[in-house]
Amino acid sequence: MPNDSPERRRRIVAQRAGPLLVEGPVEVTLDDGTTVSSDRFCVALCTCRRSRTYPWCDTSHRKSVRPNQTDTPGTEATTELNP
Repeated sequence: MPNDSPERRRRIVAQRAGPLLVEGPVEVTLDDGTTVSSDRFCVALCTCRRSRTYPWCDTSHRKSVRPNQTDTPGTEATTELNP
C-alpha cells in the first residue's frame, strides 16, 4: 500500500453477528455521500442496519432472533409427572 505508515493503519475486528469494531478516530462516508466522524479510540460500526444511530452500532442486532437459534416445531421438552 502506498500509504503504509503506522499512522494510517487502523485495526478492524469483524464479529460474526455484531458490529465492525474499528480503532479510531474514524471518518465514515455513507451511501448518500455524507460524512460522519468520531474521535473515540474505538467505534462500533453497524452491519445489520437496524441501528437508530446508523452507522454507529446501538446493539439493535441483539434484539433479533438469528435463524440458527430458533426452535424447531415439535422439539419442545416435556415433563411427565407420575402420581
